[in-house]
Amino acid sequence: MAFPVMLRSLRHHNYRLWAAADFVSITGTWMQVLALNWLILSITGSATSVGLGLVLQALPTMLLGPWGGVIADRLPARYVVAAGQGAQALLSGLLAAIAAGDPSGTAGLYAISLASGVVTATTSPALGRFGAEVVGPEDLSNGLALGSVLSSGGRILGMSLAGVVIPLAGMPGAFVTNSASFLAVLAAIALMRPKELHALPPAEPGERGLAAGFRYVLASPRLLIMFGLAFVLGSLGRNYQVTMAAMSQGPLDAGAGGYGALSVAFAAGTVLGGVYAASRARLPLRLLLITATLCAAGQMLSGAAPSLLLFGAAMLPIAACAVVLDTTVSTRVQLDSPGHLRGRVIAAQGMVGAASGAFGGPALGALCDVLGPRTALVSAGAVSLAAALAAAYGLARVRRARAAGAPAAAEPVPVLAAEAA
Repeated sequence: MAFPVMLRSLRHHNYRLWAAADFVSITGTWMQVLALNWLILSITGSATSVGLGLVLQALPTMLLGPWGGVIADRLPARYVVAAGQGAQALLSGLLAAIAAGDPSGTAGLYAISLASGVVTATTSPALGRFGAEVVGPEDLSNGLALGSVLSSGGRILGMSLAGVVIPLAGMPGAFVTNSASFLAVLAAIALMRPKELHALPPAEPGERGLAAGFRYVLASPRLLIMFGLAFVLGSLGRNYQVTMAAMSQGPLDAGAGGYGALSVAFAAGTVLGGVYAASRARLPLRLLLITATLCAAGQMLSGAAPSLLLFGAAMLPIAACAVVLDTTVSTRVQLDSPGHLRGRVIAAQGMVGAASGAFGGPALGALCDVLGPRTALVSAGAVSLAAALAAAYGLARVRRARAAGAPAAAEPVPVLAAEAA
């Protein structure tokens, strides 16, 4: 069966199963996110309490992420992923049981949020590694891009279905639905053809620990530059849930309805970005720098938008560039790192993402409170633009050093790394 270039990953039987199951699982996850946040808010009446639940889910990734990478590089990714999905299904079932009991406190909800974060931290690197095994290196960038489209679609559908399921079946219904969605992933794994998996080599006995992963990352200037850029843009340039709310409530005077409209515009932009990334044969570092620059410049311009319509219009290209940037980083992390260290490099990327979210939300919130939303957007965009220019300079130096045979050229270069130029 022939597939268009943009859908070329779907020619793989295993990827078709994986994509369908992933869409179902993401839809269920976003149903649970809304239900859990609303349940905590209804119990406490405090938005801070909702934020605490989100922190408890993200914190384990920053603390336990490296061990998740070690697990991914030592054990078969397929079985680690299956174990993680089963654990998440169980935790969602426990949430349903707690919600059905009409809880008056949040201790149990927080405990499950923390446990879910631990499962995520210890199995996400294996999830990323398994994704590469499902689609293979030649179609990996396309598979990641299509995954971004599915993620955006699942998010929109999950949030919409939550508005239907919760009134009909209550909070327990949303949690049970999410628990069942993990079974789709388990079924997809069971139905995959093992002979069509592109297995990555496991870590050798002398390279199985945390130290080997840290040594590789610290000795890879390109990885360090990419991670630094991803941190700055992920923290100050990407937390639009904060700045969109501040702009809607403040200068744009659009209220909750305006915030909802902006969220839809942003989601639409992420779909456009995913479609663009999927249509490209390669995602080189040059594209990363271009989208980072456009994203930062767009953020600065959005701060001057005089109306809700123009601000929403600015969200489309910003969100699209953000997805292309994320997909490019993920692709380069996968293709430019050796198979036996892949899980630990993915774990490092996950830690950067978690740290940027944990830092950026409060930082942007404080900037909005002190300087005002418009100035906060312009200031954070200027910092992001400076980071993009600094990354371009740093990567150019690394490239020149390699060409000249300087020490930087000693960085381990996998077979496909040459495509990044």
